[in-house]
Amino acid sequence: MLIQLSIRDIVLIERLDLNFESGLSVLTGETGAGKSILLDSLSLALGGRGDGGLVRHGEDKGQVTAVFDVPSTHTARKLLRENGIDDEGDLIFRRVQSADGRTRASINDQPVSVQLMRQTGQTLVEIHGQHDDRALIDTDAHRTLLDAFTGISEEAQQLAGIYRSWRDSERAFKVHRAKVEAAAREADYIRASVDELEALSPRDGEEDELAEHRSRMQKSERIAGDISEASEFLNGNGSPVPLIASMVRRLERKSHEAPGLLEETVELLDQALNHLSNAQMEVEAALRRTEFDPRELERVEERLFALRAAGRKYSVPVADLPALAEKMVADLADLDAGEEKLGELEKLTVAAKADYDRAAVALSEKRRNGADALADAVMAELPALKLERARFMVDVASDGEQATADGIDTVEFHVQTNPGTRPGPIMKVASGGELSRFLLALKVALADRGSAPTLVFDEIDTGVGGAVADAIGQRLKRLSAKVQVLSVTHAPQVAARAATHLLISKGPAGEGSDKIATRVATMEPEHRTEEIARMLAGASVTDEARAAAKRLLAGNG
Repeated sequence: MLIQLSIRDIVLIERLDLNFESGLSVLTGETGAGKSILLDSLSLALGGRGDGGLVRHGEDKGQVTAVFDVPSTHTARKLLRENGIDDEGDLIFRRVQSADGRTRASINDQPVSVQLMRQTGQTLVEIHGQHDDRALIDTDAHRTLLDAFTGISEEAQQLAGIYRSWRDSERAFKVHRAKVEAAAREADYIRASVDELEALSPRDGEEDELAEHRSRMQKSERIAGDISEASEFLNGNGSPVPLIASMVRRLERKSHEAPGLLEETVELLDQALNHLSNAQMEVEAALRRTEFDPRELERVEERLFALRAAGRKYSVPVADLPALAEKMVADLADLDAGEEKLGELEKLTVAAKADYDRAAVALSEKRRNGADALADAVMAELPALKLERARFMVDVASDGEQATADGIDTVEFHVQTNPGTRPGPIMKVASGGELSRFLLALKVALADRGSAPTLVFDEIDTGVGGAVADAIGQRLKRLSAKVQVLSVTHAPQVAARAATHLLISKGPAGEGSDKIATRVATMEPEHRTEEIARMLAGASVTDEARAAAKRLLAGNG
């Protein structure tokens, strides 16, 4: 329930902190005192539409904070957790409204979108007024209220899950059917392509391997001639090695005849022979390394050409040919096994549809039974609300061809306000005053089912008095035993039944101030008599009015 509402610099409110209790709380005061400002402020904190005009004159921004205490299992906490918002402790909704029209929203001091704030706020508070049709204009809401009254909300959620399973099966069937049909149209092309790619058998990375191998062979071909010339020079008939060897032997023999003259020369020539011998071996080794079969180069080039031609044909890089081959094989397998799989998917879809139909028909039957019970419960409340000649009906129209996640039913509240008139949708037939009383009867019939934990009624007793106002007060009191009820009222019969009475007034913002501010005071028992007497008598409170006020309070104590 709502436990606190703090308002700063909103219209006529400078600073206001209100604490709320369970049960029935009423807000009374002179017309124009600021009752609507409180409701506008609460609506703003719940994600209502922002407006720079709400900011108090002369201020840059205003702020509203609403604090709620709800069970750990409440839908609001679930919504917050699903959106990554901490939901520990009380739920604190805060909205900052700037004079330039911009707003900031937060829940539990974490920034949130206004949409999430509004969605969560709708699970916590319902605000209804004489001209407010939010609870009754949407026929989807009618179905939800009927399900809540009948106790089949969980079954409705289960039906939604069955519906999604059926639609998922149906989508899978349609997707596969389209795939099989497309494959069938291209069957000959796919089979020929699979045969061609299987024969080609491309490997991952093959193009790079072949290109590198071809490059090495081409480079070897270019330098092999030079290496061969070097080999011929070192090892052929014109090789200098035998001449140098012969020269070394002659000089060695002569060195004995002239000691100290040729030894260094012989040693250098001997080293030269050793280097030339090593060069001969290395040239031979290099020549062997450059040897390749020309047919191998031709084979590599042909393979590269075939791979690249296939890539151009299928409009894919050569590197993607293996994946394309796998896909085409899979497509062909789908084509070959497609009819069998299609049959299986069709059976699953038919079975899922049958499950949905059974559940939807069963739920529809319960809705029809519940419709009569809900209509009877609302009708039982109407006589005391001066609607004794009216009829309330819950129309359930079923159409198996219009299956949705909510079932096959369209639920709509119909009323007949006077005998002999044509029944019709409640929003088209009922007047503003009648609509508010029908809504109250509906809420009482639903009690704590299908309702937010806090209900706010804004002057739904306007235009009625006496017994009708008293009947409204009785029903608000009964309703407050199940949920928290806040009522803005001008009816003393309603105010007298409240557990908490808040008086709204306006006056100077401070001593000597020319600004006007709205104030709210929780009334003590002795002051309630005077306020209710004012509501009975008007501007001039008489002793008779005070006595009547005391009787009202005594009778509702």
